[in-house]
Amino acid sequence: MSKRMQALAIGAVVLLWAAAGLALVNRARTEAGVAAPQAIARYDGLPAAAGAAGLGPTPSPLPPDFVQAVDAEYLLISNIYERVSPSVVNINVAVAVENASAVPSGSGSGFVYDRQGHIVTNSHVVNGASEIEVIFRDGYVANAELVGIDDFSDLAVIRVQVDESRLLPVTMGDSEALYVGQRVIAIGNPFGLESSLTYGVISALGRTLPSAQLLDPTRQPFNNPSIIQIDAEINPGNSGGPLLDSYGTVIGVNTAIRTETGQFQGVGFAVPASTVQRVVPELIERGRVAYSWLGISSLAVEGGFGLAGLAEPLGLPVTSGVLLQTVTPDSPADRAGLRGGTNNGTVVRGREIYVGGDIIVAINGQYVDNMDDLVSYLVVNTRPGDEVTLTVIRNGDTLEIPVVLGERPD
Repeated sequence: MSKRMQALAIGAVVLLWAAAGLALVNRARTEAGVAAPQAIARYDGLPAAAGAAGLGPTPSPLPPDFVQAVDAEYLLISNIYERVSPSVVNINVAVAVENASAVPSGSGSGFVYDRQGHIVTNSHVVNGASEIEVIFRDGYVANAELVGIDDFSDLAVIRVQVDESRLLPVTMGDSEALYVGQRVIAIGNPFGLESSLTYGVISALGRTLPSAQLLDPTRQPFNNPSIIQIDAEINPGNSGGPLLDSYGTVIGVNTAIRTETGQFQGVGFAVPASTVQRVVPELIERGRVAYSWLGISSLAVEGGFGLAGLAEPLGLPVTSGVLLQTVTPDSPADRAGLRGGTNNGTVVRGREIYVGGDIIVAINGQYVDNMDDLVSYLVVNTRPGDEVTLTVIRNGDTLEIPVVLGERPD
């Protein structure tokens, strides 16, 4: 595990890997009492003088059916925890040091994927590890081997050789049907505290993370798409743990936080289940993942440089899609005849824009709002060598252009 993973950059995205020896932070918590409704309070003959003295009336216990109705949400969460936590493991890693035995490096979380002993976690949890130790909820310890690792999705698969009765696979859910405001539950091992649960809601969908570059700044800048943003509290050590819906199915893998302090500040990120279901089988089969590649570039939507923000100043015919800036020579897009823009000095809100390029509005009949949508479709639904059909607007005409996808360069 490299030292760069231990640095907590101010205002940066921090991967949820817990450095070995990290001290526990005690935090005092207070719970505010909720006054009982007046309609169900009784005085039980309390002398008037007591009220005058400031003691006030003593409320009676609430009816059991009322308490049960109020606690139903927490009963649901508790039930999910009891069902899923036996599938969640703690992962400790060590790295080889020259002229010395392996040195403990950090810890994270993972979950049982199948009865063959495969466990899913984050790439950054096991990247560079020479020894991997898995601790089950009941304290049973097993050594694991690395099966496959993919920095671009920040996913990895390890495997343990244990009795099958100990392997309780999770149920994978549908991350394509998620919505903002939906309840989510996280189980993991923050700071090495095994089988800890937090819950919250989905704060946003369709975020991106430069997962590979967080591990190695020299890597190609391909973003990890369709990232789920949550407000459920996650901290170092939660990396690789499951994000669950109200049915207890896995809809994501907790992976990073946005923070100015190194600790959780209300913004967490999870890799969606759709990416897990695309990547993990290939990691198990091949040990690596091959991603589809078009060979195009477009402006990021942040700061109003998506088509919604460029359509009016550039006089474009659509407000959603991907405005091509450049096409990589001899790439799949180039061979298919896609056209990038030209630099004629056009500036929008202080930024130079290449104009006149093709606008991709759909892939295989599915409309895309921006480059992130297009990349997400390619990651989840295609493989290198597949042929896709791009719906393209060029000089006011709508074209259907077939493209044979290549393999993304490393």
